[in-house]
Amino acid sequence: MKKILVLAVLLPAVTLSAQNPVIRGQFTADPTARVFEGKVWLYASHDIISPVEPERKWFCMEDYHAFSSEDLVHWTDHGVILDQKDVPWGNPEGYSMWAPDCVERNGRYYFYFPDAPKAGRGFAVGVAVADRPDGPFTPAENSIEGVFGIDPCVLVASDGNAYLYWSGMGFSGAKLKENMVGLDGPPVRLDAALPGPGLKEGPFIFERDGKFYLTYPWVQDRTESLVYAMADSPLGPFEYKGKIMEKSPNECWTNHHSFVEYKGQWYLFYHHNDYSPDFDKNRSVRIDKVRFNPDGTIEQVTPTYRGVGVTPASGPVQVDRYSGIYHVATYIDFLNPSKPFDGWYVHLGRPGAWVRYDEVDFGATAPATVTFRYRGCAKVSVLLSDEESLGMFELPAAKAGWKEVTLPLTGTATGLRNLKLRVEEGAWLDVDWVSFE
Repeated sequence: MKKILVLAVLLPAVTLSAQNPVIRGQFTADPTARVFEGKVWLYASHDIISPVEPERKWFCMEDYHAFSSEDLVHWTDHGVILDQKDVPWGNPEGYSMWAPDCVERNGRYYFYFPDAPKAGRGFAVGVAVADRPDGPFTPAENSIEGVFGIDPCVLVASDGNAYLYWSGMGFSGAKLKENMVGLDGPPVRLDAALPGPGLKEGPFIFERDGKFYLTYPWVQDRTESLVYAMADSPLGPFEYKGKIMEKSPNECWTNHHSFVEYKGQWYLFYHHNDYSPDFDKNRSVRIDKVRFNPDGTIEQVTPTYRGVGVTPASGPVQVDRYSGIYHVATYIDFLNPSKPFDGWYVHLGRPGAWVRYDEVDFGATAPATVTFRYRGCAKVSVLLSDEESLGMFELPAAKAGWKEVTLPLTGTATGLRNLKLRVEEGAWLDVDWVSFE
């Protein structure tokens, strides 16, 4: 696959639709997912190329956006909720708005974020407050006293108390005061019993069935894995349990994450450099399902392109975000390498090559037609993954550019099914998407 360094960030659309990555039109990283008002809300850092030092190959963030979704497929961008220029204690040109968090308590929303202070070095952590999950957020005049570091995370625990966690020379945690903007006692070190060496950062803590999970990125062999420890109380002691996700095979240096339960299913939000494969400081948020073992430990999560959520058959169904693929003469590539946010296509390079896309909702009434956006020349079968055929189609040759064609189905499908496309004859076929009506 040709790789390209992206030097400009496009303005986000109001409504975004994707699988993995879930946000298009801008880079997003360090995702914290929360459930507010019956929706999943996503708070992420916003990677950009430095406007003052564009040649500097480092992390650069100037603001935060909030996103929301009811189905984890279609996301609404609520725009900028906090900018570095609006933080009274922060450096207005620090470009250091790293991993944030947001929690609700007593009807108000508290947004925690790190920033470079106006005076001195390093990072401090501040809080901004709003009456709605999308703001407007008003930052406190000063940073939180006694907290120096990055990657704040807040847990509102079942004991009725709120706790703040952060990283900086290790992990620290402390009980918050009722006002949610000050510590109620000295910080406690949480990482004394955790294995090393290697940089540990980005703590995210959640509670499940009376257990507390300290999850975090851990640098091993230059790249971060996601790992975790467990405890019986919010401030530990924590016992190391193992890996949540292996390090990236293409050496995207960082990973950063959160866990959320939504409608009875747990999800892992994390990031990868899908849209910027040559520059791993521009990242994009992904989601995959999480499962727990009977003893409460976490099953290791394998990253997927398909991600989560049910896709309507009326589509477009982006089959390049596949659930399964024939691994000979098949690959994905950018539709336009100079505009990576336009997405990908899947190349099926020989007869027998196939791609599968799970959880397509055909609805209560079977569709009558299928539309392909494709290029190439091939005869292709449209199947359900149990090999039930919806039809075999001789696609008109389209070798010079992308073509759309609508053809009648010969089979029927209703309800939630897995979709499969397979080349039967022809030299090759590129597919951008399919849809059914």
